[in-house]
Amino acid sequence: MNLIQHTDAKYNKKLEKLSKASSLFDPNIELQTREIIRKVELDGDKAILKLARQFDNASLKAAELQIHPKEILKAWSNALPKTKRAIRLAKSNVKSFALSSIRKNWKTQNTQGGIVGEKFDPFKRVGIYIPGGTAPLASTSVMTITLAKAAGCPEIVACTPCDKNGKVNPDLLAAIGNAGATEVYRIGGAQAIAAMGYGTKTIKPTQKIFGPGNAYVVAAKRLLFGRVSIDLLPGPSELLILADYTANPKYVAADLLAQAEHGSGHERVWLATTSKSLIHKVQQEIEQQLLSLSRAQLIKKTLKNNGWIIHVKSISEGITLANDLAPEHCELMLKSTTFAAKEIKTAGAIFIGPWTPTVLGDYLAGPSHTLPTGGAGASFSGLTVDMFQRRTSIVQYNKNSLARSLETIKTFSELEGLDGHGSSAEIRLNN
Repeated sequence: MNLIQHTDAKYNKKLEKLSKASSLFDPNIELQTREIIRKVELDGDKAILKLARQFDNASLKAAELQIHPKEILKAWSNALPKTKRAIRLAKSNVKSFALSSIRKNWKTQNTQGGIVGEKFDPFKRVGIYIPGGTAPLASTSVMTITLAKAAGCPEIVACTPCDKNGKVNPDLLAAIGNAGATEVYRIGGAQAIAAMGYGTKTIKPTQKIFGPGNAYVVAAKRLLFGRVSIDLLPGPSELLILADYTANPKYVAADLLAQAEHGSGHERVWLATTSKSLIHKVQQEIEQQLLSLSRAQLIKKTLKNNGWIIHVKSISEGITLANDLAPEHCELMLKSTTFAAKEIKTAGAIFIGPWTPTVLGDYLAGPSHTLPTGGAGASFSGLTVDMFQRRTSIVQYNKNSLARSLETIKTFSELEGLDGHGSSAEIRLNN
């Protein structure tokens, strides 16, 4: 991992450079993605099949794009008992968290006596992208589809890549089915996002698209925003650990390695600490633990390019750095975590104490693991069940409450030169 110390020359400039948002925007990727979307918009299924051959080396027919429910049931039946238990437990926690936080209809009476409120209705048809590349993310199925189900969405479309034989990882398929998807398609990449956005003969368009993905998936979601709604633009995983001398170096190293192993090469991990001793011990632990990890080469590449240890002057400086980085995940391994947990405002999720590794959030704690990355946490929050709902405001007045409002309505209508506005209220009261 790369090292920055507060005693370095141009230390502040190094931190400033480090804190600049790592955008997934790449003009070349954007151009390629725009062309993929155009092809799907114009040629529908034909383009999807051609792109599957081009990118996945898979020869499919239009009738094979949708995965038959029997295949999904078979995947669940064949899953190992421990796999089923893990999926069920994670789903239970995610569903419980979602139902506890879901927005509910309400109404009240305003000053003039009018009834005002809000109602929340689920989207009728949503699309969810489930990555399947180097690591088939069964947990992402639970962390997204379960929320759509909890919100009451009647049509939940899932798209995930297939291999060259047209097969989807069976454990991933089992998780998708058990979480509650009503339609599943073996389509990956930007073409999947385009299909859910524009629709084809086989796939009806959706109202909103959810889910993480690579740079092409993120670019496609960005380009389709406005035609359809999207959740956020979650990219490769990120973790910042803020630690002091009390942190266990084994835990710190293990958590950094866990988030660096996803495989895109664009993951980002940081350790910010006041302890020189911890830095040395963590570096040793990383070397030792890498020996037993199957993705060691991928991890080494990520740590070389996007792994940073920052020796900060104080925990307060570490908190400032955390807010500047706006990391997807932030772990606090400190003697006292209360102040830091309160003052860190931009992290997607905060994991407090030595017994709370980020993997708990990845797999089963309850909140969705679909979180903002690339500095977007400064402006966006992570995926919630509310995002699967539409909000509609409700207003109901009677004659008396309208009469009490007339003076204000007329004042504004005269002020804005819109006399028809005032008339639309006054005509009711004069009739």
